[in-house]
Amino acid sequence: MIQGEFHIADEDVVMTTILGSCVAACMRDPVARVGGMNHFLLPGESGDAGMRYGVQSMELLVNALLRMGARRERLEVKLFGGAHLIDGLTDVGGQNAAFAERFVRDEGLSFAGGSLRGDRARRIQYWPASGRARQILLAPTESRVFAAERRRPATPVVEDSGALELF
Repeated sequence: MIQGEFHIADEDVVMTTILGSCVAACMRDPVARVGGMNHFLLPGESGDAGMRYGVQSMELLVNALLRMGARRERLEVKLFGGAHLIDGLTDVGGQNAAFAERFVRDEGLSFAGGSLRGDRARRIQYWPASGRARQILLAPTESRVFAAERRRPATPVVEDSGALELF
C-alpha cells in the first residue's frame, strides 16, 4: 500500500506498507472479522481534502469498515509510523502520530497497540481477519547519507583566473 491509500478485507489476506514519517492505522472488528489499513502522509485538518491527509483517510477507513458490517464500538486500532527521520526538519512524523492518537481517543475507538514515533522507517504487515501485525524496522538512512558525504574527496583547489562560467 502506498501513501494516500486504504484497503479493507473480510478474508485472510496480508496488507503491507512501508512508513517513515507517515502513519498507518490498522483497524478491525474481531466479531465481524473485517479489517483494513490506511497510510496517510499529513495529519490535516477538517477542511483538508484528499487521502494523503489523516482526517480524510481515517474517516474513509472507518466508514468502509462500517459498510462491511463492522460496529464502531468493537473497532480495534493499531497505529504505526510517525518517525522523525531527518534532524533539523519539522517533525511531521510526530504531528502525524499525535493526530492518530487524538483521532482514536476522540472517536472512542479501542487502542490495541502499535509503534509510533522513533527515528527509523518500518515495514508493516497486517492480517485484518486475525488482527495480527508485524513490524520490521528498516536500517537507518540518514546516517548512511551523511557518512557518504563525509567520505567524498575534498574539492580540489583551483586557481582563480577571473573567468566566469554561467550555466
